[in-house]
Amino acid sequence: MSTPKMDPSAHQVVARNVRKSFGHLEVLRGVNLTVDKGEVVTLLGPSGSGKTTFLRLINQMETLSGGRIWVDGELIGVEERGDKLYVRKDADIARQRSRIGMVFQRFNLFPHKTALDNITEAPIVVKKLSKAAARSQARDLLAQVGLADKADNYPSQLSGGQQQRVAIARALAMEPDLMLFDEPTSALDPELVGEVLSVMRQLAQRGMTMIVVTHEMEFAREVADRVVFMDGGVVIEEGAPGDVLLKPQQERTKAFLSRVRRGE
Repeated sequence: MSTPKMDPSAHQVVARNVRKSFGHLEVLRGVNLTVDKGEVVTLLGPSGSGKTTFLRLINQMETLSGGRIWVDGELIGVEERGDKLYVRKDADIARQRSRIGMVFQRFNLFPHKTALDNITEAPIVVKKLSKAAARSQARDLLAQVGLADKADNYPSQLSGGQQQRVAIARALAMEPDLMLFDEPTSALDPELVGEVLSVMRQLAQRGMTMIVVTHEMEFAREVADRVVFMDGGVVIEEGAPGDVLLKPQQERTKAFLSRVRRGE
């Protein structure tokens, strides 16, 4: 019996048999995952399990070694013509990437630009927004992340938590359909973690589709619609937070969660 053909347009993100190698090191060994519009999916797993690489592939910061990824029903990085795949042109890749916001462990703000200018840079350069419109939008976004009074501050004048909130506002300025977060709180002092997670909770409540690599178990329990546990470059287990975090089925998941809880 033939397998029914999967319709990529039925989900916001579809990954099928995704593989990635760096030289002889195989980091992803066949990842299959779907994410629906408005869903919050958290990726858990030990260092080296491939979580960050998976996000970077979705955002085309790395190229696939095998498999395919669709975002909003569109094959990313390549296009099909007949039965062949062709690499997309740079402008087309930039168009696809502009619909995806990404927030990194390190804030990656321009140190010589104010918070406001960090946020307006991409909308002006990429989306050709007028300076006045971009600045108005940036001020609204700063207010959304609780930093309305920090528009003229430089990154060096902001705490780590404030810098990360500016980075979130900068990603949102491109009006993305999908937000990717790569351990957004791992570089923060513990007392600053809550302010960043609070902004992410608000985004989830507003229906933003989010894929979040994190070790923040409370956030995963409270906010995620689904938890995905990865190890060794594959998905080991996935399901509702209450199932995966409280009643894991796989021994590798159990061992990982046990280690995390001992460290809390």
